[in-house]
Amino acid sequence: MSMYNPAHPGEILKDLVIDSLGLTITDVAKHLGVSRKTLSKILNRKASISPEMAVRLELVFSKPSADHWLRMQNAYDLWQARQSQGELNVSPYENEAA
Repeated sequence: MSMYNPAHPGEILKDLVIDSLGLTITDVAKHLGVSRKTLSKILNRKASISPEMAVRLELVFSKPSADHWLRMQNAYDLWQARQSQGELNVSPYENEAA
């Protein structure tokens, strides 16, 4: 189990791809075939990277792969869910056969 808060993939996209390549959000959105608003939501951690967006990113930038983007999103989402697991009000089955 991961004990640290993984970065939202939107942060990684912004810092390691868009900013490091000196690109603008408007230009990247155009290349991805999405609105600037859609891309901004991802970059600002207000939206997740969907499977479709992951494929778009792979087609535009080639690396990381769509699979990698989705693994990052899944790790982020799972960590977030685990932070509130106490509020889920569930308990394990008691194994009476043992």
